[in-house]
Amino acid sequence: MRELHPDLWVAETPFRFLGLEVGTRMTIVRLPDGDLLLHSPVRLDDGLRREVEALGRVAHLVAPNKLHHLFLDDWITAFPNASLFVAPGLETKRADLAPTGILGDAPEPAWADVLDQVAMQGFSFANEVVFFHRASRSLILTDTAFNVGPEGAPATRLFFKLNGVYDRLTPTLLERILIRDRDAFRAGLERILAWPFERVIVCHGAIKESGGREELVRGYGWLLGSQAGATGGRDREAGGPR
Repeated sequence: MRELHPDLWVAETPFRFLGLEVGTRMTIVRLPDGDLLLHSPVRLDDGLRREVEALGRVAHLVAPNKLHHLFLDDWITAFPNASLFVAPGLETKRADLAPTGILGDAPEPAWADVLDQVAMQGFSFANEVVFFHRASRSLILTDTAFNVGPEGAPATRLFFKLNGVYDRLTPTLLERILIRDRDAFRAGLERILAWPFERVIVCHGAIKESGGREELVRGYGWLLGSQAGATGGRDREAGGPR
């Protein structure tokens, strides 16, 4: 695990998708009462469990989109008293999970003082819910963007280079194809870009420690168009909303 902020950590483990090693990352948020929220839980082992338990009580498990649910079962077994919140549609895809609630546009009371969130519309393949950790100015993404660069495995680097998305904070071709309602998705992006974030935590690839907002705007320039520059200018002048 790595600490990014006194109340924010990440845990990184290997993960293969379509034969490529893309890695995956869980984000751990400590709430004001000392409880922990685990975003996109990764494979659980005894060492990781000890590290997490040393930080606080695991109170909330969050599956932020319809794809990031593969390792939930072990965490649910290990922490049966933790609440489980899932992205819209995952309760149907994984009817065995019996979640506490479905994530939406409004943060749950348990973490509303710490996190903001937006449920992205128009990309039903994932139905991702994006989070913003205010204290650290960190945007927490799942598959809305990737950032695979020199740290990636050779075959993974080649794949991302051939697709023109190497060493950039950007969506892949898959997102471009599967975003069915561009207006709805753009509206979600504009809400995200109103947050004053610098760091961008992705599940696959390197964390972007600074300048993440500008890179995300560039990555989605094909969707935002001229609106991206206008939004960026307004936020820089105003300092961004809280």
